Formats: sequence, structure tokens, C-alpha cells
Amino acid sequence: MPSDRRDLHPVASDGEVAAFLRKLEATPPRPGGRRGRLIFAMDATASREPTWDQACAIQASMFSETANLGGLSVQLCHFGGFLDFEASPWCDQARELLGRMTRVSCSAGLTQIGRVLEHALEERRHGKVDALVLVGDAMEEEPARLAELAGQLGLLGLPVFVFQEGRDPRAEQTLRAIASLSGGAWCPFDAHSPEVLRDLLSAVAVFAAGGRRALEDFGRRRGGVVLRLTQGLRRG
Repeated sequence: MPSDRRDLHPVASDGEVAAFLRKLEATPPRPGGRRGRLIFAMDATASREPTWDQACAIQASMFSETANLGGLSVQLCHFGGFLDFEASPWCDQARELLGRMTRVSCSAGLTQIGRVLEHALEERRHGKVDALVLVGDAMEEEPARLAELAGQLGLLGLPVFVFQEGRDPRAEQTLRAIASLSGGAWCPFDAHSPEVLRDLLSAVAVFAAGGRRALEDFGRRRGGVVLRLTQGLRRG
């Protein structure tokens, strides 16, 4: 069971967000001339229920920020309950993805991050996928197996961008390793900082759809901390 997350400074610091964006900027760009493709995987176990609706509202920003970049196709994956795992068809519109998300009910069960990574590997073998986003708060699986799968994703050029709700230390160690071994990045968030998750999800989507230049343009348009940090990328 996850430990109490609220006493572990779960909100991402500027340094953690900066590190996330540096990793994102270092990811090889996708070829032009097609939609970006992003797998959006969410833990739908019982502990995630309080923030599920918040995530449903945030996901629309991924589409709105990429509409002028050739568009984005998103596949929703989620796990929960007793070995329940589902992957949607590829969605090209926010309303389609939102409709699928709002039909999901969070229920008690163990994490199935391994199934998410295996599914991503299968999708990557059948066609180009630019990024995998994983949103969760716990890890109840064998770390070595997850590390092996993450390494395979890295070899195929499919980075995993992990957004961890709270700071459960056991989960954090493994989730950081998944991000690192796949060539992706890790960043924490909590229910009191939805704007961090919104902006960073949008940043990943913008990068998947348009590459590094689009990411810099996104920082200028969004302003605030995202602008400061994307400016820091160019200096680094």
C-alpha cells in the first residue's frame, strides 16, 4: 500500500520541472509530416479516484496546444480492479478521449505498470509512437521486470514520461528508473498543483506533435515558469 504522500513535499519544485523539461528537450524529434502519437496511461486503482476527474479536465489541453502542429493522436490506457486493463482506439479529438475517460471507474486493485509497458512495446512494433505518458501514484510490481521493459522501450526510441502523484518513496525509485531507462523523464504533482500537470502534459504533447521548436514556442505562449524553464533549456 502507498505510504502517506502528503508529508513528502509532493509538489514539483522549479528544479524538478526544469530537469523534466531538459530531458524532454533532449529526446530525439519525430519525423515531420504526420500526427504525433502519444499513449496516455493512467492508474485507475482506488487511490487515484480523488484526482481522476481533475485529470479528465486536464487532458483536453494536450489537443488544444497541438491543433496547429499537425495534430495529435492519443490512445488511453488504464488499469484497476482485479487485473482490469483496457486500451482504447487512437483518438484524434479531445471530446472522444474525454468520453472514454469519464466512463472509467476507479476500483481497488494492484498496479499493472508492466502491462502498460508491454502494450507500449507492442504498439511501437506495429507503428510509430512518439511518447508514453504514465500517470500514477504507486508501484506494487517487481522493479527488475519493469526496468527491463523500460530498457526495451528505450532501445526502440519510445520514451516514458512519468507523472507521479505524491511521493511514495518505493514507487518513486522505480518510476524514476522507468523514465530514465526509456529515455524519458519523471516529475511529481499533487491535487493542489493541477496547473503543473496540465502544463507538463501539454509540453509532452507539443513535443510529440512538433518537436523542440514547437516546445520553445509553447513556452513563450504559456509564459510563467514554463517560459523561464524553456529559455533555460536553450542556454544549457
